[in-house]
Amino acid sequence: MVYEGSESERERAINEWLPVTSNRNAKWWYSAFHNVTAMVGAGVLSLPYAMSQLGWGPGVTIMLLSWVVTLYTIWQMVEMHEMIPGKRFDRYHELGQYAFGEKLGLWIIIPQQLTVDVSSDIVYMVTGGQSLKKFHDLVCPNCKEIRQTYFIMIFGSVHFVLSHLPNFNSISGVSLAAAVMSLSYSTIAWAASIGKVVQPNVDYSYKSTSNPGKVFDFLAGLGEIAFAYAGHNVVLEIQATMPSTPEKPSKGPMWKGVIVAYLIVAICYLPVAFIGYWAFGNSVNDNILLTLENPTGLIATANIFVVIHVIGSYQIFAMPVFDMMESYMVKELRFRPCLRLRLISRTLYVAFTMVIAICFPFFGGLLSFFGGFAFAPTSYYLPCIIWLIICKPKRFSLTWFINWICIVLGVLLMVLSPIGGLRSIIVSAKDYEFFS
Repeated sequence: MVYEGSESERERAINEWLPVTSNRNAKWWYSAFHNVTAMVGAGVLSLPYAMSQLGWGPGVTIMLLSWVVTLYTIWQMVEMHEMIPGKRFDRYHELGQYAFGEKLGLWIIIPQQLTVDVSSDIVYMVTGGQSLKKFHDLVCPNCKEIRQTYFIMIFGSVHFVLSHLPNFNSISGVSLAAAVMSLSYSTIAWAASIGKVVQPNVDYSYKSTSNPGKVFDFLAGLGEIAFAYAGHNVVLEIQATMPSTPEKPSKGPMWKGVIVAYLIVAICYLPVAFIGYWAFGNSVNDNILLTLENPTGLIATANIFVVIHVIGSYQIFAMPVFDMMESYMVKELRFRPCLRLRLISRTLYVAFTMVIAICFPFFGGLLSFFGGFAFAPTSYYLPCIIWLIICKPKRFSLTWFINWICIVLGVLLMVLSPIGGLRSIIVSAKDYEFFS
């Protein structure tokens, strides 16, 4: 199954086969709904819970600051895609290699990107299973209890089929449906919270009574917000699917789509975070839809919308992983690009994420741990570091200061928030039985 032929023919065949570079006919609205699907995922459901861990003042400040900072860094990513004349950085690690060097760039970017993509897919497996179980329990309250493990397996079975769609443009229909669903269930979440009005004896104080507990919860809340702003990891790969000429570079339609996506992100995130916390205070669950019970039909519908959305989100984050796996196998191991190779590698990946999700279904803890550990670098400060290296803004200029502020905030987020997330996982694991 090893591929043979001239190097130029081989390179062309590989590029026409790999998921990221096989199709460059995307429109600006593809950018919009791909970015919405990538960013508005499991994270939005935990934002009221993150607010309960942070409190009103810090929570509102960090939510708004994160929106501004990540909009700035995604603009940097879009600009740097074609910053070098005649060169397109189609993948995050290619940009990293240009900035840091061939070997160092790979070692800096690939582990971070893989961690973000794989951890996102694991969390989406957990979210899909949780939402399916919640839907079942709402529409059939008297039915026999079914373990969450089986619902995660049901959700995972969908991806054993969808994961064999070849590239980003082939999943555009799935991504569009997911983007519409994200707006729909977010609206249901905050509207249902308004319908509940403020709960009797609502408490906006920190849930933990001890000072160490408050600190750990605060750090976990930071990670949950970082996880919510996680779309940067696939920005260059999405932009790579767009046509580009010297007269009409891809950054024009890409940025147009990003602006639309970020407006939708604000419409989804801010009402859910603030109204959900306003209604329930520190009694809110780490998934707002699990807190809401009535009206039953509406909440059941919202959970199905979540399932549809995280199906699309899983595919968006899986595609760069598929591209990395397939690139390595056909370029380094010199396998022939073929359906069999894709079938085996992608099936194994889906199975891996499903098994990990079944073993460790700690939704809130996973969000905060991975949010700080991996998402903060790729979304908050790596673009700024690369921008400083490539663009070399004048020292102590406004641009220089803005980038360094983002870097400092991002590094603090990366160092501090996994501590709270890890503690949350440990606390949740004490009473957990595997495959329950």
